[in-house]
Amino acid sequence: MQDSEPIAPLWHTAIVVVILLGFSALGARSHSALGIKGHRHIAGYVTAASFEWLTVGFIWFGMRLRGNRVWDLVGQRWSGWKRILVDLGLAIIFLVGSNILLSVLGHLLKATPNPALRGLFPRRLTETLAFVLLSLTAGICEEMIFRGYLQRQFTALTKSAMAAVIMQGIIFGAAHGYQGFKYMALISVYGCLFGAMAQWRRSLLPGMAAHFLQDGVLGLLLGQRAQLL
Repeated sequence: MQDSEPIAPLWHTAIVVVILLGFSALGARSHSALGIKGHRHIAGYVTAASFEWLTVGFIWFGMRLRGNRVWDLVGQRWSGWKRILVDLGLAIIFLVGSNILLSVLGHLLKATPNPALRGLFPRRLTETLAFVLLSLTAGICEEMIFRGYLQRQFTALTKSAMAAVIMQGIIFGAAHGYQGFKYMALISVYGCLFGAMAQWRRSLLPGMAAHFLQDGVLGLLLGQRAQLL
């Protein structure tokens, strides 16, 4: 599967983008991520995870139409402990550096967390376990959707890796409508950084690790903090 060739039909990519933006619009309207609010945490987590896996399933369908395999989106795999340790180290460095950058940008934009975000985080043991599984799903599926499928498709369409990184990053931010406009802008920058790392490493694995750590660790820490408030 070559970056210079579209990996799925254009109509398929258009549907994927419409689905992502449509659910984002629903989240912005309800001020929640796929219904995760109030006391319906586990049901919301299951809904969100199901949506992401179904999206990956639809991408699998589109790629099969061109004779491609969805797992090829992952890129270079871990062939030994050295590669694993290097990618995990890069994931940690990436998280530290990107969070510092986004904190500065957030301060400049005067971005404040959406109050609805508190409703996302777990407060009980069963919710925590479900949240960890959701974070793992996000790390795998969102990297495959945005940095795998969309970035690869946009590279083929524009013949520019940089344009593809920026385009998927913008859609990544736009897909988080429940977090408000300013945070969507920050998430777009975050998505571009993930895209740049995927392009550099020719693999989604470092990004998957960083994405899981970001969502999982941050969510658990904020969930514990919420219990004290």
